[in-house]
Amino acid sequence: MRTDLTLRALKAVRNLGILAHVDAGKTTVTERILFLTGAVHKRGEVHEGTTVTDFDSQERDRGITIFAAAVSCDWDGHRINLIDTPGHVDFADEVTRSLRVLDGAVAVFDAVAGVEPQSEAVWREADRHGVPRLAFVNKMDRAGADLDSAVASIRERLGATPLVVQLPIGREEGFEGVVDLVRMRAVVWPPDTGAHEERQVPEALRAEALRRRRALDEAVAELHPQALEEYCAGSAVSEATLRAALRELTHAGEAVVVLCGSAYRNRGIEPLLQAVVAYLPSPADVPAVRGTIDGTEQERAADPAAPLAALAFKVHAAPTGRMTYLRIYSGVLRKGDTVLDMGVRRTERVGRILRVQADRHTETDVAVAGDIVAVIGPKSARAGTTLCAPSAPLVLEPPTTADPVVSVAVEARLGQDTDRLASALARLAEEDPSLVVRTDPETGQTLLSGLGELHLEVAVEKLRRDRGLEVSVGRPQVSYRETVVRGVAGLVYRHVKQDGGAGQFAHVVLDVEPLDAPDGEAGFAFASTVVGGRVPREFVRAVEAGCRDALAEGPLGGHPVTGVRVTLTDGATHSKDSSELAFRAAGRFGLREALRSCEMRLLEPVAEVTVTVPEDSVGAVLGDLAARRGRVSASATRGGTAVVTATVPLAELFGYASRLRGRTQGRGTFTTRPAGYAEVPQSLTAAATGQ
Repeated sequence: MRTDLTLRALKAVRNLGILAHVDAGKTTVTERILFLTGAVHKRGEVHEGTTVTDFDSQERDRGITIFAAAVSCDWDGHRINLIDTPGHVDFADEVTRSLRVLDGAVAVFDAVAGVEPQSEAVWREADRHGVPRLAFVNKMDRAGADLDSAVASIRERLGATPLVVQLPIGREEGFEGVVDLVRMRAVVWPPDTGAHEERQVPEALRAEALRRRRALDEAVAELHPQALEEYCAGSAVSEATLRAALRELTHAGEAVVVLCGSAYRNRGIEPLLQAVVAYLPSPADVPAVRGTIDGTEQERAADPAAPLAALAFKVHAAPTGRMTYLRIYSGVLRKGDTVLDMGVRRTERVGRILRVQADRHTETDVAVAGDIVAVIGPKSARAGTTLCAPSAPLVLEPPTTADPVVSVAVEARLGQDTDRLASALARLAEEDPSLVVRTDPETGQTLLSGLGELHLEVAVEKLRRDRGLEVSVGRPQVSYRETVVRGVAGLVYRHVKQDGGAGQFAHVVLDVEPLDAPDGEAGFAFASTVVGGRVPREFVRAVEAGCRDALAEGPLGGHPVTGVRVTLTDGATHSKDSSELAFRAAGRFGLREALRSCEMRLLEPVAEVTVTVPEDSVGAVLGDLAARRGRVSASATRGGTAVVTATVPLAELFGYASRLRGRTQGRGTFTTRPAGYAEVPQSLTAAATGQ
């Protein structure tokens, strides 16, 4: 049982992430939070390369966040552990791993653009993890900024229920503050004072503020029983009830509280922090974490008295040693403790515990349930590994890792650096699970695979800067898939092997057919209709395992196979020579033979591309997209700027950034997000498969 003292300590913690599309202002929001809370004494600026969280040299050179950075600060008696996540689609895996260990998040939106492609992607990921969110509409001082339009895009594109708790005071350049609709007070930031002031609601805005407060009361009453009861009794909801209702609706994910401001001009951060404390959950408010041990599910509450359970979500090779970032879900971790690494099932000693402030850190002797810290000592832990008390083992669900879609061949320019390159690549893959290193069996080349062209570019540059290696890089290649268009029925395969001693016998009959799903991302389905015990259950499982083995290489070009359904319809066994090994081999070789008889199609990864260009450049951009086999799905014009959305094969986007700059005199920008797989035209299949 948690004591009152423990419960109060847990309720004073907020573990949250900052999520958004690239350039929406996530890092600036983070910097202003750190400055306002006294964690830093000088405001960092992205354009000056002086931010705390974008500390890597590549982040400062490129002006974007690449790696998720953890920082901590204190506000109003609360400890805030904050993770600034990347906004670029190529680094979405960093966002996924961060969301796995967070209790809440602040989604930042551009007041002009509203919901952008990557905003939608990270929002869906947060939905999948059940992470409660606040929305902060940033850049209210920009020309064309419109809170109502941004809120409408949240409602329409994200399917969320926005509850707007602020009314802007002033528009665009004249934006100077907000009306807090919950307290019905004005909060303004006079120029050059650096501090906010509370005032009465301006007379010119009083009627509008009252109208919006009533709309807020009505919206909350529709969702919250107690608020509905008050509203029906007196046509209004009290401040206390409104606050409680907003908190409960946020925790339940039924609505999202919306605030606004301009982080660059230091306007809106104090109310945002107050909302974080008031509405986002603490570790004590979230459900107990679930894990498994020996197939049995267990729960661990956020209680220091419970056995230790911690999840590693990031690994970083720092000059001070190999740092493993942990979210501690239960128990206490002390310096010098021995923990059980469930990934390799062996014990490790924790040498140091660090409270991290981006690239700086301070040592501590103890970390408790609810904390996010880094440790030095464990040598085998990977992202997704559970560290727990040796006396109470538990495996927590690891974060998912996206499959790589782009590959480049890398080799050391100097022969003596070959071993160093192999070691450096292994370290890269250890730090970033979305990077995969493998050897091409045909060419013998070392291939580095990732989530996009920029992802691989950053990884290769890291080899050069951090490891001092001179490497040669081949042209990027996309990861194709193969799928079944027309299947076969009743394919018979007999696996018979006799080479002395016990033999191997397995007889299977397979039906193979397409598995329908959008974009070919159907995966694999297996079923058995065998009756009469002709194939025992354990052999059926072996056939399924063999079929999964066969999916690794398709008949068109050796690419992985997806979108296939296999049904085991009949079979036979031998009293002595049948075994799981024999039926696994029959499943593998039988499906390979079946796929060669099927009509197959090659699939290629495609991306949704959103291009923003001046109106006078639209024709050139549309022509270029058509030449890249792009299919335009939407086009809109706003204030002399055109926004074109198209689906384009990923292979056609290599080098697109420089081409777009050339066609728009440097004024065009674009963003991408994965959109699954699509069939490769027959005219291009031969070239893609090398046939």
